[in-house]
Amino acid sequence: MIRQAKGKTPRRLPPKKASNSQKDPVGVYCRVRPLGAEDEECCIEVISNTTIQLHAPDGLKANRNGEFKETQYSFKKVFGIKTTQGELFEDVAKPLVEDIIHCKNGLLFTYGVTGSGKTHTMTGSPGQGGLLPRSLDMIFNSIGPYQAKRYVFKPDDKNGMEVQNQVDALLDRQKRDSQTTVPKTPTTRRIDPEFADMISPEEACKADGVDEDSSYSVFVSYIEIYNNYIYDLLEETPIDPIKPKPPQSKILREDQNHNMYVAGCTEVEVKSTEEAFEVFWRGQKKRRIANTQLNRESSRSHSVFIIKLAQAPLDADGDNVLQDKNQVNVSQLCLVDLAGSERTSRTRAEGSRLREAGNINQSLMTLRTCIEVLRENQMCGTNKMVPYRDSKVTHLFKNYFDGEGKVRMVVCVNPKADDYEETLLVMRFAEMTQEVEVARPVDRPICGFAAGRRQRNQAFKEELTRRLEERGGPLDGESPTVLNQLLQSFPPLPPCEISGPNDDVTLPRLIEALEKRHKIRQMMIEEYNKTANMLKSVLQEQDSNLLSKENFIQEQRGKLGEKDKMLQNQKNEIDRLEKKSKMLEYKIDILQKTTNIYEEDKRSLQHELESREQRLQREMSEKRRMEARMQGIVTDSKLKWEKECERRVNAKQLEMQNKLWVKDEKLKQLKAIVTEGKTENRQPQRPSREKDKVPAKRSASPSPVPTGPPVRPLHRRSHSAGGERWVDHKPNTNVDLDTVLQPNLPNAIKVNAPSEKALSKCDKYVLTHQEVASDGEIQTKLIKGEVFKTRGGGQAVQFTDIETLKQENPVAASRKRRSSETGPDGEPKEGDWTDVETRTQKALRLL
Repeated sequence: MIRQAKGKTPRRLPPKKASNSQKDPVGVYCRVRPLGAEDEECCIEVISNTTIQLHAPDGLKANRNGEFKETQYSFKKVFGIKTTQGELFEDVAKPLVEDIIHCKNGLLFTYGVTGSGKTHTMTGSPGQGGLLPRSLDMIFNSIGPYQAKRYVFKPDDKNGMEVQNQVDALLDRQKRDSQTTVPKTPTTRRIDPEFADMISPEEACKADGVDEDSSYSVFVSYIEIYNNYIYDLLEETPIDPIKPKPPQSKILREDQNHNMYVAGCTEVEVKSTEEAFEVFWRGQKKRRIANTQLNRESSRSHSVFIIKLAQAPLDADGDNVLQDKNQVNVSQLCLVDLAGSERTSRTRAEGSRLREAGNINQSLMTLRTCIEVLRENQMCGTNKMVPYRDSKVTHLFKNYFDGEGKVRMVVCVNPKADDYEETLLVMRFAEMTQEVEVARPVDRPICGFAAGRRQRNQAFKEELTRRLEERGGPLDGESPTVLNQLLQSFPPLPPCEISGPNDDVTLPRLIEALEKRHKIRQMMIEEYNKTANMLKSVLQEQDSNLLSKENFIQEQRGKLGEKDKMLQNQKNEIDRLEKKSKMLEYKIDILQKTTNIYEEDKRSLQHELESREQRLQREMSEKRRMEARMQGIVTDSKLKWEKECERRVNAKQLEMQNKLWVKDEKLKQLKAIVTEGKTENRQPQRPSREKDKVPAKRSASPSPVPTGPPVRPLHRRSHSAGGERWVDHKPNTNVDLDTVLQPNLPNAIKVNAPSEKALSKCDKYVLTHQEVASDGEIQTKLIKGEVFKTRGGGQAVQFTDIETLKQENPVAASRKRRSSETGPDGEPKEGDWTDVETRTQKALRLL
């Protein structure tokens, strides 16, 4: 058995984008309601027609710095306490009504805290109609003569409109009239006294630029959003007194144009302002309101009154509506009265009122969040998801912010000091909303029929009626006066009663009357034929004109088609070039990124190479320094040991010589004793060393030569005598000097190795040479010379002088024998020997 493959879920098409790139910011207006009492404290001041200023009331807790701030907020326009409802309508709602007549959508909502005058602004009061009744009145004043008959337009329950022919519309009207439950629309206006004075005839206004070649119909619906559920306020439900049923909530759906609508919502077709406002008032009585601490009639739900305007062009004859659903344009104006935000600490709400307040605040917070995300996406270029689905209010109107249309908000504020903190939050939200931009709505496409069809058809009917009236021709049954005039043109019939067989008067009179009537009839037939021929000629002429116009239109359509093809080809070429440009930009971007990566790697490697070269240079310099230091230490140690060995040898030699002298002295004394024994007669004499001693010859020390001051015989003492230029030759292996005295050669050419080019430009040459001294320190020699030109054209250097720079440690200098302790040959002086001999003689005498 072959299992049938499960079908994949079709991919959902993305929502349509605005067809144009032009955007307009959300229009935010501010209206200040009057204070309830004159002695009440005010916290709002109107600075100009676009700016208001908030003052912190007395007794409010100060900010962190202990000061009160006065903040100013700007709007598109500010309406003070003396502003009338008509002035507010002219600036705020009238442009939206003009847009709906021109097939453009609009959204108008009021926002503010509880008791700020939102419902009064939207609905109004007797004698002061609000934005809603004035909008309805302007719509019907503009499209009144061009309204289609009832049921010509019919909702399709999918947020669209269908067009019915005259027969189906007539059947629906008869069905409606036959129903007893639905009262007929009275021919005369029956005005409910509750809203009789909402609109005064003096304040009526009309829109400009209404398309006369279209038919219009107005549909209204009224819903409320209560505890985040949608309810239809116009739904007619049977009342069960035994077991009443609660109203059923509605759901939101998306139509084929990705616009949100309330499924199953009642849409009522209205033909006048009074009828529309009566429908609104019927739904208004079902709206949920309650008495709270802040407002006696506080709205506990968000109400949305939707005005749909369906319009379709007339056919080519200008008589009936074009039977094409694709040519039907539906525009809507949503008038939203948002429930006021409130704090439970002030209202002291409990139970269901607390739940209502929580849902109201939650929906308003969701609206604020959506506005914040929209502003962030538009200003920062991010693509964060806007949480429309978190609330029914934002979900219903998401197409106004993501699609196209015109959005306006009226911020209603109460200037009393008790609402200062809530008003401050409302001002911040309004200021943020002004930064959101909405796509500008586009104009509707042209149907292609000739303009002025309705007027031509009406003029043709009037002309035909006039000619038939002049000639007494047949007319429709709807004109009984013309028919009576035609009947009166015939002569009256005489009495037809015959008095007797000899009555010769009655029949001739009757025959004469009938003959007259026959003649009149013949004349009327002839006139009718003439009129028919004339009408036929007129119709033929009209047909020829129409044919020529159709040919012209066909020709223009052909040209337009060619232009469209050319335009399409150009668009395709532009798209191809744009794609190619984007591809090249993408490649350039990739190459740029690759180049940046390579450049970064190159810089890092170059930096690493430089660091390693510097480290190698430091290590080489340290190595050379250590080698020089070790060589100095070895040389110093060698010299030290050589001197120590020489000192020890000299000491040993001196010791041995002293021993020899002592032995010689003893031998001499023994010899003297022996000799004294032999010569007894001889008087003993004390041996004297000074007599027997032969004076030794000593080398005379040279007399000190007086030394004069040092003189530089090889150089001139004047610094201003030479303006020569030097070649400064410093090998790479040299170590930097730490001496106070540094070579200063201005305008010198520094080289690592001498070159003929450098020598040809200079007169002097100096070589910096470093070597290790005997004490292990580095000494620097500056070998100087003069540059001469040779006979062969080359350069030669003759060295003339050497300067030495050296550093020594004064503490570590080795102690040397003073010159006064040794003789010229390094031997001890004669005094030292004399002292030894004297001490020896004294020792022998003691023996």
